[in-house]
Amino acid sequence: MKTRHRVGITLAFLALLLLGGLGGYVVGKMDGMGRQARDEREVSGTSEKKIKYWVAPMDPTYIRNEPGKSPMGMELIPVYEDDEAETIPGSVKIDPTTMQNIGVRTAIVQARPIARRIRTVGVIAYDERRVTEVQTKVAGWIEQLHVDFTGQAVEHDAILAELYSPELISTQEEYLVALDAKDKRGERTGLGGVKSLLRATREKLDYLDIPLHQIQELEQRRTITKTLHIHAPNPGVVVKKHVQAGSYVKPGMPLYTLADLSRVWVYADIYEYELPWLRAGEEAIMTLSYYPGQVWKGTVSYIYPYLESKTRTVKVRLEFDNSGGLLKPAMYATIVIQAVVSEKHIAVPVEAVLRSGERNIVVVSLGEGRFRSQEVTLGVESGDNYYQVLDGLNEGDIVVTSAQFLIDSESRLQEAVAKMLEPKEHRGTKEHRGTKEHRGTKEHRGAKEHQTGMDEMGKEASHGGK
Repeated sequence: MKTRHRVGITLAFLALLLLGGLGGYVVGKMDGMGRQARDEREVSGTSEKKIKYWVAPMDPTYIRNEPGKSPMGMELIPVYEDDEAETIPGSVKIDPTTMQNIGVRTAIVQARPIARRIRTVGVIAYDERRVTEVQTKVAGWIEQLHVDFTGQAVEHDAILAELYSPELISTQEEYLVALDAKDKRGERTGLGGVKSLLRATREKLDYLDIPLHQIQELEQRRTITKTLHIHAPNPGVVVKKHVQAGSYVKPGMPLYTLADLSRVWVYADIYEYELPWLRAGEEAIMTLSYYPGQVWKGTVSYIYPYLESKTRTVKVRLEFDNSGGLLKPAMYATIVIQAVVSEKHIAVPVEAVLRSGERNIVVVSLGEGRFRSQEVTLGVESGDNYYQVLDGLNEGDIVVTSAQFLIDSESRLQEAVAKMLEPKEHRGTKEHRGTKEHRGTKEHRGAKEHQTGMDEMGKEASHGGK
């Protein structure tokens, strides 16, 4: 009985072992079939693309033509050819997910005004064309000063001073004698000499700058005037007063310096890098801290043709209207020049340009995730952060304004890899050609030396026969 019970237990245990082995075999077989099917699908998916080369995951410069391991012990990964990217040399293709992850942004190249605001500090000065020096053409003494202090405003033709001069007295006497001679002779003949004398003395009075009203008084009263009136030739302000009452003056000696302040000049310093923006006639705006809220509009009238060596600046002259008289010479002012280089020109955002010092690069979007690095020639930089593009882009092109450094690096890397791969065949052909040429040259040299030796042996034989 016990023996029969033990046999049953043994048979049951063996049956369980058999069932377990069979189940494991079936599961393993199914797993192997699934893995094989998955491998076949992967192979069929990748077999559509041709492997271009194999590269190390951690070192893009480690490239091989067959699978293997990198110096770090990692499996090389394949790089497949992209038919769309290969159609344009130097282009790269990025999938939408990667573009979103690295933050690619683009902008359309458009024609826009290229302008800039140049801000500087200016100093108000006199308009040199409106500054006048009052002089006398005869020697004499200042009898009286009608304008006797600096800063006094004068009108046009106002009397500034009175001058006593013996020369003016004698000239008046000559003119009176000529007038009397004319009156005595009347309309009789022989009046030609008197008329010539009268005309000569009258012209002498004019040349000595005797005012017209004093000449007319002399003709009417027939009495000599002791002093000569000195009038203001232009309206303005007395900037300098060079004489006092009783002073002796000589011909050419300045008496007053007058300045017309109805218009003023403003001198401003412009740095050299801002010179390409400056043009004569450009609009300028001036503000002063002492007159808050007030704005003066003027123009750039002249750009001086030399550079200040110490400050590395160029002096610019601007003109402003000062009919209100608020602007005083030597005042400091804030100047903003509205500089316009071009009313409409192709431009790109500043952030779209990669500047290496020797080249300026932008990344152009070709559509469908393809990009290409393009060298451009830049002009001036506008005040709203745009570069003027002189060459390299067309209106309507799309440029990358963010993450372009990564795209340009990838483009350069692919270009470098292509250069590393292509020269192998070229170098092999060149080396083969060089070896062949070297071998041919060597054989030719050997044959030539052999022929020379045969010729010498023939000559010796002929001599021996003789």
